[in-house]
Amino acid sequence: MGRIKSALEIALERTSEVKSDKASINQFEAKQRGKKFANEYLDDPGKNIADFIKQCPAEQRDSLQQGVFDTLVSQITLPASKEDEERIANAGKGLAALINNKRFSALLNQLFQVFAQYMNESAQYGEMLKRQYAPELRQKEEELSRRLGQEIRLDPFQDPEFVAIYNQNMNALKDNYQLAVDQFREETRRFFEE
Repeated sequence: MGRIKSALEIALERTSEVKSDKASINQFEAKQRGKKFANEYLDDPGKNIADFIKQCPAEQRDSLQQGVFDTLVSQITLPASKEDEERIANAGKGLAALINNKRFSALLNQLFQVFAQYMNESAQYGEMLKRQYAPELRQKEEELSRRLGQEIRLDPFQDPEFVAIYNQNMNALKDNYQLAVDQFREETRRFFEE
């Protein structure tokens, strides 16, 4: 009868020919440092991306830049609030410093205009939906007031029917603007790869 091997012995046999590539490890670590720096930059936009990259050994710069780029471009999303706009603006400034191209700067300005339009349209759309739903909401308030014997005021977002209508319409609006964000990301990647 043959000898039974342990799981460790089997794993060691299968990986005996796998060699670690020191250059690949260094590139991976450089990319991770780039991602870490990008997150620090988002917290403190006063940091200088160009100086950080220059301090890195030349053979690791591409990976470092890729890590910074990946983190910053991932922050470009549709804003949900004013705080999001600030985070996105910082990411955009970081990308502009990394890419250093006037055409990219113009593209970034266009994106910020789209975001301002989206935030404005989103607020107006939400108010319009509330106004359209107001008669139905008043009817529900009156019905509840009759049943409970006291005056009841409902917030539209307390009504599941309104919430469903609101979400459906707002998601359609988001989908339209998400196309602009996706196009911006694609263009940004092209500028970065040039």
